[in-house]
Parts: sequence; C-alpha cells; structure tokens
Amino acid sequence: MLYLVPTPIGNLGDATPRSIEILQDVQLILAEDTRNTGKLLKLLAIENRMKAFHAHNEHNQIDYVIQLLSSGQDVAMVTDAGTPGISDPGYLLVNACHENNIQVSCLPGPTAFVPALAASGLPSDKFYFEGFLPQKKGRQTRWKFLSELEYTFILYESPYRVIKCLKEIVEFCGEERKICFAREISKLHEEIKQGTAKAILEDFENRPSIKGEFVIIVSGK
Repeated sequence: MLYLVPTPIGNLGDATPRSIEILQDVQLILAEDTRNTGKLLKLLAIENRMKAFHAHNEHNQIDYVIQLLSSGQDVAMVTDAGTPGISDPGYLLVNACHENNIQVSCLPGPTAFVPALAASGLPSDKFYFEGFLPQKKGRQTRWKFLSELEYTFILYESPYRVIKCLKEIVEFCGEERKICFAREISKLHEEIKQGTAKAILEDFENRPSIKGEFVIIVSGK
C-alpha cells in the first residue's frame, strides 16, 4: 500500500500517533527533501529508510516505486510540510498506483489552507483553491479569472512576493475587497488578520520585515 502521510506545518504536536506508527512500519519513506524529513524523523525518534521523491525526479522514480509496491512492500510518502499532493508532489504517483491496482491510503492531517479558511471569517460553504499563482507567464490571465469568481478563493504565497500579490488583489479585485491572511499557521508567531485589500496592503508596506509562508483568502466578487 502507498500511504500519504501529512507532516506538521509548524507544531510538532500535530503529528498523530497513527502517522508516527506508519512512518515506523513502512519499508520505505519517500521524502520531498530528505534533509527536512530527516530532522522530523529524528525528533519523532523514527529510524527508517528514505528516498528523495520530488518535482524534479518523480517521473524517473515512479516505475521503481510501483515495482516495490507491487512486490508487497509498504511505502509512505511525505512532503516538507502538510499533505502530499496539495501544491506538492504526489498526484502522479497516486495515479500510477490506481493504474496498477495498488491501494492508496491518505491519512487526515495538516493542510495549511483548511485552518486558514476556517479562521478567516469569510464564506466557506463554497470556495476555489488556486494555490501558487504562476510567477510570470499566465499570471495576469489567472487574476482576471479569479477576480470574477463569486465565491471565496485561496492563494499560497511566499514572504518575498506577498506585497506583489496584495497589490495585484487591489488592482484586479478592488481596494474594498475583503481578504484575510494567515501566516505561520500552528507556529509560535501565528498571525491571522482580516480586512480590506487596501488596509492589509498598507499594513504590509509599513512592516520592517516580512517572514513566514502565507495563505491569502479572498472573498468572492
């Protein structure tokens, strides 16, 4: 079986007993970055074999992993933080498992946009998950599409481009569009704040530094 195992996005206490048990018991752990996963496994007192599996090598590794699974071995897949396949590698291997009649199990667990959406105070009965916008080509096209949505949409953004993203929200969605950002979810310096696009942009432009990974929730048109 292939297990998709979510890993903590901040607080180590979010690692569930079941996820720890599976990471201990499988024959191989596929890791987006073996250095980051190695630190996590050390903290959890897990000693197990790891192999790198990320966006740059997944096409070359799929056949090898399918052979292991077909021979009866159990494999776990983790990414640096959160649930595999959500803005991270994973879906190509999962699809290959289905094509080869290999069972897949995804454990429930940390995913950044879910607590951010729940805590945003913006409508969540229907929403659109965009994740990371294209950095250059196609970015304006995506903004034109998103700005016309009549329900909440969700973005991921890095600290290096968050001001650019907020300026684009103002440009395409308007100064008064209500938004909420969530930063460092579950970590010591977690911050969740709601306001108009203009007010949030002004807040960030006045900050001496910007740190942490961001989820930005934008209300519908």
